[in-house]
Amino acid sequence: MNRRDDHGLQQLMLADDGLFPNNPVLPLLLYSGVLLPFGEDPAAEVEARFAENGWPPAWRNGVFDFHHYHSEAHEALGVYGGVRQGAVRRPGGPVIDIKAGDVAVLPAGTAHRLIEASRDFAVVGAYPSGQHPDMCYGKPGELPGAVKRIALLPLPHTDPVLGPKGG
Repeated sequence: MNRRDDHGLQQLMLADDGLFPNNPVLPLLLYSGVLLPFGEDPAAEVEARFAENGWPPAWRNGVFDFHHYHSEAHEALGVYGGVRQGAVRRPGGPVIDIKAGDVAVLPAGTAHRLIEASRDFAVVGAYPSGQHPDMCYGKPGELPGAVKRIALLPLPHTDPVLGPKGG
């Protein structure tokens, strides 16, 4: 099910496909243009926004070009430059374009990868306080343990964009 609300928030529910669990309860959240306008240091602005909402920034730039997911952490991607085309779920799954000003919040289990990006693509990645991402690849035998870890993972206390009132 895909839904869009009045605030430019789109929600995408992704099903388990036998290799990648996605998340049985939480949708992928796509905020469109929520970070604009940027000032002189867009990366620092995204990092500050995430940090003030309980999602300390973990890295800048670079998204893996192979499908992977995290079973021990939710992930936020805040784009501050360019355009990225990425696939979620697995080959044949939806393709999502995110551009400067957009934020994608990937619940634990959401398979994702970079398909292509503009040369000026720039992103900040963050995880909720106290959560640490593991790397899962959709390998045979991996799914049962990942599904158990995802089920035990607590919800973040806040939304990385809207803080305690949203998401």
